[in-house]
Amino acid sequence: MSAEEQFLLSEIETSRKKMLSLAKEKPLFSSEVVEISQYLDDLLNRYDGIKSEMIKEVS
Repeated sequence: MSAEEQFLLSEIETSRKKMLSLAKEKPLFSSEVVEISQYLDDLLNRYDGIKSEMIKEVS
């Protein structure tokens, strides 16, 4: 696993926990919850892109 993958997985988990915590305290449509949700989406998309490239290289 590359350093970038490790960073993304760690950041995904941290962001996921933060989003869940914020969602318990604030409405789901609050700017804080939406912002962390969008950040998490970006991280997940980046991680998915890395995995997709790895699959293409193996094929």
